[in-house]
Parts: sequence; structure tokens; C-alpha cells
Amino acid sequence: MSFETAFTPLQSLGGGALIGAAAVLLMAGLGRIMGATGVLAGVLQRPGGADWSWRAALLLGMICGPAVFMALTGQMPQITVPVSLPMLIVGGFIVGVGVTFASGCTSGHGVCGMARLSPRSIVATLTFMATTAITVYVIRHAIGG
Repeated sequence: MSFETAFTPLQSLGGGALIGAAAVLLMAGLGRIMGATGVLAGVLQRPGGADWSWRAALLLGMICGPAVFMALTGQMPQITVPVSLPMLIVGGFIVGVGVTFASGCTSGHGVCGMARLSPRSIVATLTFMATTAITVYVIRHAIGG
């Protein structure tokens, strides 16, 4: 199996700008940090809680992204997942464990925490990035994926 990473600078810039704008608007409007796993946990753990509605709206916006893309371009985004369902489940479990140990996810630490110069977020983001680089190297070169 061969993996190819597409070079999409404009789409990446647009996506990053939208994530950044959402994080800034959430912080400016509600004083809350936009970490995707924290938002999801709040919806699942506290249904009907005081901050449930904005969390649900944010998650709904994330889920509706492909429909917005289709409305703007006339086609659904092409998504290719080059691994099996069991590998996706294992990967999801590993990410869940990492999020638990890091007290947050890449969006919370990498976008919001880094912007606030949080030492914990800087360490967490460096750890995420180093682990990602090692994983890609092992998958693509050491075991020949």
C-alpha cells in the first residue's frame, strides 16, 4: 500500500483561517477555548447544561462542513481513507488515550493554547508533532506502508 499526501496550500490556508476565526470568535464571544474533544465531552456529559447549546451548535457546524462545501462547489469533498476499519478504531483509541494524558486535543492545545503561550500547550503540541513525525517515518519507511 502506498500513501500519497496531496499538496493543497489554498485549501489548507482556508481551513486554518476558518478554524482560527472560529477559535477567536468563541473566545471573544463566550470566553471559551475551542478544543474539539472538550466540546464533544461537554455535549455528551452534560446534556441540557448551561453551555450545551453552543457546544452542540459548534459540533453541528463541524459535521455540516461537507454539505457547505457541496453548496459552494457543487460536489462533495473527496475523502480517501487508506486504512482499514480496524486500524481506524485502533487509531481512534490511541488518540483518545493521548487526549486524556494531554488534557486536551490538537485543536485546544495547538490552536488556542499556543496562541495564549500556555507552557502546557506548547509541550503538548511539540509532543503531538514529534509523535506524528515518528509515526509517519515508521509507517512509511521502517515497515514500508
